Amino acid sequence: MQVLYTASARATGDGRDGHVRTSDGTVELDLALPKEMGGAGGAANPEQLFAAGYAACFHSALRVVARQAKADVSGSVVEAEVGIGPNGSGGYGLAVTLVVDLPAVERAAAEQLVDAAHQVCPYSNATRGNVEVTRTVRAAL
Repeated sequence: MQVLYTASARATGDGRDGHVRTSDGTVELDLALPKEMGGAGGAANPEQLFAAGYAACFHSALRVVARQAKADVSGSVVEAEVGIGPNGSGGYGLAVTLVVDLPAVERAAAEQLVDAAHQVCPYSNATRGNVEVTRTVRAAL
């Protein structure tokens, strides 16, 4: 693979109760363990960051495949929900739900676009076989 761009971020402090900063300083956040996991909450957490990245990346992939299919994806929205929990092997795993709103596309075409985007999106390709990714499509009809 020819790498076109590399992002770099550094975590300091106490991991999930620490701080993250990208090398260029455009993202800089305190982190806190969510209340649901026994922490104080009140700050970002890695699952939120992953959800934001996946949602943006998938939306971009969706727009690429829609352009190729000459489909109108105006008003489209992608929401990524990232869950974390014990994986049964002593570690933790993630589960992702992608909710894709395509108000200007009929259901069958919308499902085809989402399936195609799932094949193109780098986050989908990275998680395939490792993370359960459920896709929910909301379409015009």
